[in-house]
Amino acid sequence: MPFRLHRSVRLLILAALLIAAAPVPALDMPDPATTPGATNPDITQATIDRTICHPGWSTRSIRPPASYTGALKRRQLANPRYTDKSPANYEEDHLIPLEIGGAPRDPKNLWPEAYAGPCGARVKDRLEDKLHALVCTSMLTLAAAQRANSADWEAAYRQYVGPLTCGE
Repeated sequence: MPFRLHRSVRLLILAALLIAAAPVPALDMPDPATTPGATNPDITQATIDRTICHPGWSTRSIRPPASYTGALKRRQLANPRYTDKSPANYEEDHLIPLEIGGAPRDPKNLWPEAYAGPCGARVKDRLEDKLHALVCTSMLTLAAAQRANSADWEAAYRQYVGPLTCGE
């Protein structure tokens, strides 16, 4: 006699398989549902010479305090996608970097980026510096730099910085 599973058991197995197959954003990329990115309205293509490209300008002038980003990071780490709940293992990062006009305090632009791994937070910093330089030398528009970084920073890294072996 062939082995047959009850219909409800078959449905449960099917549901589990569908859930397991659902795409889950990689931890080196923010969840687009909660972190779509946001820009700073004070920084536009018309104002970059007075803001991000001005020699005296610094991200320190607009960076939110650690008390704000730390509290936000702890709330975000409550999301089940983060199995490591230790805030010390993450940088609260801007999806659209401050260097290219990202919104400093908007939670839609902030996410916990892990330090560990081949595509950890410090790797992405190289891209942010490169995009800033390209914008300030008129090699790339501000909007194009913002799109490149927020859409897929790993692809942008490969295009503007060079080889990247993570995420493949």
